[in-house]
Amino acid sequence: VMRKIIIVLLFFLLTGLFLFWYVFFSLKAQEMSQQEIISSYEYQPDNRNLQLTEISYRTFQFSYTSFDGDTVNGQISYPRKERESYPVLIGLAAMGRSYLRWWTDSVDGRPTVTNVNKITELADATGYVVVAIDARYHGTRKDPDHPLSAIMNDLRYFGDRTDYQAMIRNTVLDHRVLLDWIERQDNLDINRITIAGYSMGGQISLLLGSLDERISTVIAIVPPWVDDKIAIVAPKNLVSLLHDKPVLLITASRDEEASGSENEQLFEMISSSQKQRHDIAGSHILPVEYVDLLADWL
Repeated sequence: VMRKIIIVLLFFLLTGLFLFWYVFFSLKAQEMSQQEIISSYEYQPDNRNLQLTEISYRTFQFSYTSFDGDTVNGQISYPRKERESYPVLIGLAAMGRSYLRWWTDSVDGRPTVTNVNKITELADATGYVVVAIDARYHGTRKDPDHPLSAIMNDLRYFGDRTDYQAMIRNTVLDHRVLLDWIERQDNLDINRITIAGYSMGGQISLLLGSLDERISTVIAIVPPWVDDKIAIVAPKNLVSLLHDKPVLLITASRDEEASGSENEQLFEMISSSQKQRHDIAGSHILPVEYVDLLADWL
């Protein structure tokens, strides 16, 4: 009898704790119009130059000051074959990864399991300049007093979306400042700017491609499903602006970050008549063969 009483008491205690968490801490949907979301990404165009440092033949690291005074770090590489003008691929890494992933198969002994370095190899072979920067709180921009884990815990367990939304939004705006610089370069073709991102990078690529007309082609690889609890950074709220831009969406059949129905819903919301979706059997970390799907897009 005592055992049954304890079980019942534990049930009511856990139920009470869940209800307390749900009422006071869980995220609730944000009521925002598309125009309000668009307005949240407004910024003043920038005409400052990047500080370039050559680290190997035709490869440079750089830094610049973003719209809010924060320092952005990244890398740019040029194909070995010189031309008067180059198309550009902007790469966006997955959460927790640095811009270096676009040029190497491992960083500090940790393999680049997303294989985005293979995308750079493909782009380089077809004559693209490749450029990537660190997202806020990533890579060279990590803040030991404000780690990424704390930002995600605040979002998931304490219902505080502030820092996560700022991280994604400000990273989008960092890329818009980067586009300001690209637009001023005589040897970079502003009419041929492709953006490709993996996971969180795919989320940002959809947001940036929707917001900035200078992006001509969008490639989103296993982007997470984001709902209206964080509406400002949910691609589903902006992809109707993609219109007739070519859009490639690569999804996984057993993705831990987006269900099959959510991926289908996102694809349907993309307004472009030039959209394609490839659904690959497997989980969020795709087999390297997915890179082959990009061959016709670069």
